[in-house]
Amino acid sequence: MMDAESRFRDPSSLFFQFDTVRRYIIASYWVLIILALPLWWTTTSIERLPLPTSEVYAQAQKRLEIPLAICVDSAFSSQITSLQRSIHDAASYLDVQIHIGQDCSQFPGYAILPGEQILIEDRKLYYPPSADNLASTLASLLAPKMDHRAAQYSPRFRLSFTLLNEDSSAGQVTTSWDIQQAIARHIHPITSALGILHNYTIESQVQYHALLAFEPRSLSNGTVFGLTPEDLTIFINSAEWTLSSSSSNDPVFHFVLFIPSARRRPLIILNSDGTPSSSSAFLIPQWGGIVILNLPPPPPTTLHLDLLDLQSSFSSFSRQLLTLLGFPRLPPSISYSSSHNTSLSSWQIDTLLRQRIHENVIQSHDTLQSTVTLVSQIDGMPVDEQVQSQVQGSLSALHELFTYASVNLTFDEMLAYSAQALTLSSKAFFHPGMLAMLYFPAEHKYAVYTPLFASAMIPLLAAALREIAAWRKERREARAVGDVKEATSGDGPKVDTESVS
Repeated sequence: MMDAESRFRDPSSLFFQFDTVRRYIIASYWVLIILALPLWWTTTSIERLPLPTSEVYAQAQKRLEIPLAICVDSAFSSQITSLQRSIHDAASYLDVQIHIGQDCSQFPGYAILPGEQILIEDRKLYYPPSADNLASTLASLLAPKMDHRAAQYSPRFRLSFTLLNEDSSAGQVTTSWDIQQAIARHIHPITSALGILHNYTIESQVQYHALLAFEPRSLSNGTVFGLTPEDLTIFINSAEWTLSSSSSNDPVFHFVLFIPSARRRPLIILNSDGTPSSSSAFLIPQWGGIVILNLPPPPPTTLHLDLLDLQSSFSSFSRQLLTLLGFPRLPPSISYSSSHNTSLSSWQIDTLLRQRIHENVIQSHDTLQSTVTLVSQIDGMPVDEQVQSQVQGSLSALHELFTYASVNLTFDEMLAYSAQALTLSSKAFFHPGMLAMLYFPAEHKYAVYTPLFASAMIPLLAAALREIAAWRKERREARAVGDVKEATSGDGPKVDTESVS
């Protein structure tokens, strides 16, 4: 009977346990790794083109001066110095050139003329010669402070109008509204007058279920409900309301006409002291505006809001839109006379243009500096040809603006250059390839891949070192055996051929 151990083959007799075969297998792994290194290097290397860093910092040191020519009637010649000082203090970016003349009514630019009351008409300001504060009045017209509620400049805006029924199941629902007529009467005059600054896309929708995320305060034994200033800050229920009906990267201004549920009418806005507010509208800075419309009590179960019903609400929307766009308001002491049947004067539009030009230039400078600083601080930050061309394009637009601003550029052309510089600089800074390095730096890759590759490389390295050591040992043993054989063969008996013969 065969012994149990005889049924198993000697491991040293297996072909893959031969030293040569085992070493070929280990060497094949290392050959594969060495051949893959060029591919790994090509696929993981980043493109890092140079940026015009010196030009960016040199451009950031420049200050734009927007030329502004004003003809002042000789009746105000004694106030020229105070006019210049007041305008410069309010807006140092304005290069004011004041001309004194007898016939300023024919001046193509701004003109200050004597008049019986403070009145603006086109680009002319009529001011009583005996009145004071001409300098402060002119400064408030040419360089008012930008409203902090205004949104940042963008070449394009989307205006989203939404009719929100809080709870249609409560018994009364508004199903339709004359939105096109309301927009044509209240919104289109604004978008047309300010079309030189922005392009607008208008959309509208009706929603039938938009519950509040809180309970309004009950007043007068539950017959009136109020919204406190704290409630207004959380009025928009972003988790459940879908206010945007289209996908776009353009900034959006939301205008919400909110219809309270029949169980919670009337819904009013309360002042900070708890008294009812005279307004049913409120503004969320840089976001949009909300108007609360309390419908008459039932019996109608479905309602249609016509143009007359929307008159008050869209008047509020138009004022909110002007605020969000940063449109300056006229001082209360100034009257406005228009021959174009519009409430937006040329003084205000030009002032907004100059403010946006100055704002765009400052933001372009800051964004370009941030881009080159970020690239210089992060060694692995990729800079491809698109980022490089965007930075160079922004610098080129700024160069054109600064070169020709004082020569022959109109406000429209200056705004176009500044908007181009701002857009290109923002695209370069927010380029997807650069953003990826901010959230996934090289240290993150090392932390992820080191445990993976180390566990595979250590056994290969140990096996290679072990085989090299075994091979060298075999070489030494073979050399020692050879030396012994040579020595043994050299010391053996010598045969005398002559005696044998």
